[in-house]
Amino acid sequence: MQVQRKDRNTRRGGFTLIEMLIVIVILGVLAMVIIPQISSSTDDAKLSALRTNLSSMRNACELYYAQHNGVYPGATLGGAGTPAEAFVQQLTRYTDLAGNVANTKDATFKFGPYLKGGALATNPFNNKNDVVVDATTADITAKASSGGAGWKFYARTGVLIADDGAHDNE
Repeated sequence: MQVQRKDRNTRRGGFTLIEMLIVIVILGVLAMVIIPQISSSTDDAKLSALRTNLSSMRNACELYYAQHNGVYPGATLGGAGTPAEAFVQQLTRYTDLAGNVANTKDATFKFGPYLKGGALATNPFNNKNDVVVDATTADITAKASSGGAGWKFYARTGVLIADDGAHDNE
């Protein structure tokens, strides 16, 4: 009976160092191509959400304006302490013709709510849903934002912008 010897040059299963390095380089190149596309699509989604939120809030402001004899929300306090509080309450609750606010609908408080959910939409670029209301500026081209809130509204002109310091022209 003859004993079979294993050949020392017989290759074992597995990858060589060179093969592993080639795979790592290929994966690195793929990552460099894919990651920028993912981050740009995230920014595109935020911009699309911003435009949608601005559109719905602007539509709500214009409907309020039409139903309240040419007065925008926040221009009258309607029982609130500040124009910003009045703006939110007047868009998210029931109002009368003068802009006073109630939690229930009746014959007097027959308008609204213009925005559902009891809050303003969130600005997707700074994740804030509060508003700064300027009740004095009558310049329709005023669009300076500080980034301190989610939105900025000019109650005399009806201009609503994203208050994140970067998207004033949306």
